[in-house]
Amino acid sequence: MRYKSQSVAYWYFAVSLALFGLQLVFGLLSATKYLGPDPLLYILPFDVTKVIHTNLLIVWVICGFMGATYWMVPDESRTELHSTKLAYLQLVLWVLMGVTAIIGYLFRWGTGNKLLEQPLPHKIVIVIVMLMFLYNVGMTIKKAGRLSTTEGVLLGGLGLAALLYLPALLHYENYTVSIFYRWWTIHLWVEGVWEMIQGGFLAYLLIRLSGADREVMEKWLYVIVGLVFIAGILGTAHHYYWVGVPAYWLPIGGVFSALEPVALVGMAIYAYSTIKRSGMSHPNKLALHWTVGSAVFTLFGAGLLGLAHTFPSVNKWTHGTLITAMHGHAAFYGAYVMIVLAMITYAAPSLTRRPEEGSAMGYWSFWMQLGGMFGMTLSFATAGIGQVYLERIMGLGFLDAQLKIQVHFVMLLATGSLFAIGVALFIIDFFRYAPRFGAQLDAPGDAAGLQAHAGS
Repeated sequence: MRYKSQSVAYWYFAVSLALFGLQLVFGLLSATKYLGPDPLLYILPFDVTKVIHTNLLIVWVICGFMGATYWMVPDESRTELHSTKLAYLQLVLWVLMGVTAIIGYLFRWGTGNKLLEQPLPHKIVIVIVMLMFLYNVGMTIKKAGRLSTTEGVLLGGLGLAALLYLPALLHYENYTVSIFYRWWTIHLWVEGVWEMIQGGFLAYLLIRLSGADREVMEKWLYVIVGLVFIAGILGTAHHYYWVGVPAYWLPIGGVFSALEPVALVGMAIYAYSTIKRSGMSHPNKLALHWTVGSAVFTLFGAGLLGLAHTFPSVNKWTHGTLITAMHGHAAFYGAYVMIVLAMITYAAPSLTRRPEEGSAMGYWSFWMQLGGMFGMTLSFATAGIGQVYLERIMGLGFLDAQLKIQVHFVMLLATGSLFAIGVALFIIDFFRYAPRFGAQLDAPGDAAGLQAHAGS
């Protein structure tokens, strides 16, 4: 850890991992409800557990983004953070917002707008927190007088993510209009500007871990920005068809959605070739696993499965079925969960007393999560294919179809449990090492980092 203020990231990562674990509890609880009688039906019904599961995902991933930014920006700008007090205050507000929102969901206090269920007071707190965050990071860069392309793309993604949250503050009496504008936030987040955030972190990690040429990586970032503004925006249209707008939006949305991960795939291929040349010489090989894994799993979940699901002639059958869950779980995990875990793994040897090369528990966590998520994806896929055939071709009712595909939820619960064990190992591996809060220029791996800095 080169700058003392980077230690702020530890607490953001700690909160993120705690919420990640809680999210999995509600995810597994939601999956069990497909298997038979539900003793918690009148206490924690499916609609409540699912809302908490999906909203915790958004809350902890954004918290991870903020923590990773507080680690990366001082390192890239070569200066201390503008205000650690502001960063800690921001984290306290974020945690209070998240905890009270979850309690509210238990009592059905929410807007009912999927992934944007937060009541208006909580949404205002989210806006305040994001403004504090962007101000703190912006002042840090201004103080340094140095803005790298990697930082610029990352901050562009974070700033646009905050801007695109503004439509969520508006209330529409007409449900169709509400859904239409909802995609301006949700789609343009997860299939747009969040890809800029992932790209910024991915480029930073590849430069530090693989010796990738900064100039080449920054050119890939320009491609990502271009595709976000072309493919990401037009890709929103594959949702429009289903809220009553003209049918021509469906093929436009389907085609451009498929282009969104192209730049990330190119970065992954370049990274792999660079790592082969360097022979994985960086001691933090565990962080390399997560970094390259994020790029490859994004190709699978967001790219391949996204194309298979949103292709217009397929989407008219699969829209709103478990096929959506298949794509959503794999894409979100590869693109955003894995990149946050990669940043945590890269920073952990400096933030804690974890060995630079990682631990056996860390590698078990990586492979168990990967295997568990792949199994969950297959479970959702087989269940979704059965659901499409039974409901939309054979004409069976929803509950009759669910009974016939119930066996796939046994698979889902088994593979989800494997994934949960992998996550538990990651959390334990992070917290079992004592944190360190001072700058450690002689910490393991810092010499390599300083050399990389000199070359950048």
